[in-house]
Amino acid sequence: MAFAERVVIVGGGIGGLATALSLSRSGGAGHIQVLERAPQFAEIGAGLQLAPNALHALTQIGVPEEAISACGFHPSRLALMDALTGQLITALDVGEPFLRRYGRRYTVMHRGDLLQLLLDEATSRSNIELCAATTVVGAASNGRAATVDTADGASHHADLVVGADGLHSVLRDIIVGESELCLSGYVSYRGVLPFDRLADVAGGEDMLIWCGPGMHLVQYPIRRGELYNQVVCFRSDRYSPEHDDWGTAGEIDSHYEDACPAVRAGVELIDRERNWKMADRAPVDSWISGRLVLLGDAAHPMLQYVAQGACQALEDAACLGQSLAQSATVDDALSTYVRIRAPRTARVQRSARMFGQFLHLDGMGAVVRNFLLRRRATDDYSESEWLHGYR
Repeated sequence: MAFAERVVIVGGGIGGLATALSLSRSGGAGHIQVLERAPQFAEIGAGLQLAPNALHALTQIGVPEEAISACGFHPSRLALMDALTGQLITALDVGEPFLRRYGRRYTVMHRGDLLQLLLDEATSRSNIELCAATTVVGAASNGRAATVDTADGASHHADLVVGADGLHSVLRDIIVGESELCLSGYVSYRGVLPFDRLADVAGGEDMLIWCGPGMHLVQYPIRRGELYNQVVCFRSDRYSPEHDDWGTAGEIDSHYEDACPAVRAGVELIDRERNWKMADRAPVDSWISGRLVLLGDAAHPMLQYVAQGACQALEDAACLGQSLAQSATVDDALSTYVRIRAPRTARVQRSARMFGQFLHLDGMGAVVRNFLLRRRATDDYSESEWLHGYR
């Protein structure tokens, strides 16, 4: 077994905390320090989708299955709807047939609930130290050691440094060099409301994905069905890489004016205070520089269309812990980790881009899409087998 006496993880989100748990559980690390720049460990956002591949990873790192089920929700179907006509295009049965096939139910939950589960587990591990309000400004590796520098002038020395610091990762620039942020021109608004406020337009136990030309709306219950999560997404007519004044709240209604009444009713209730400009980066082959390594969005940021950002970070975390447990040296473990993970995450990144184009088709493209999809069976998992069936 490879063993890193001291590990520093940069970033205390879902990926960073999952990595701390994975390394602790595998026995591949001694003292694990998690550095988070925010004043506290918390998630900004709303709903989160966890397919079986992510749920198996959570079990592998030590998060009890019953704890996830206690605060999650299991939709009956993933229903793709036509946002203009209101008609069902196709659906994926994620009930009993899905459970029999993959061993876990498709689960949706509040991002904050998942982070709290990870925090609860992390605080119970004696070798994990959580450090909030700690901003990392630099890192370097020399042979079998690495150093992380923070804004308060401190230096943190480690045998291994994991960069789990997200889309705008400080460590990514150090490890792989500067890479272009690929803005898609799409923006999303997210919000959660009590379920009863959306009872007239909600899809019951289904997850609804309403797709239309250059826009879509996703809706599903979370927190045991007590809350309803919505994500409004559209391509901004004002988009330009030269400025940030695009995707504003004032643009929302015009993009949904031709939508069916159910979609317009949901959009009217969306929280318009904050938006997320949707972006990714091109896949890279290696995430390693000496004893510095990337994980999650820092390594492979992806568009949200296949709902796998957090899922892939969880897979990364489980794989890194397993690689340490099964390798002779830390360097061998890092090589194994990237060899396993980089091709898979690159495929997910590319698939997310393609599915976004597929969702947002207009005209004859949308007509052909809908015609073909209406012919598929609800228990046909062939297109998602490679993704959801991964362990």
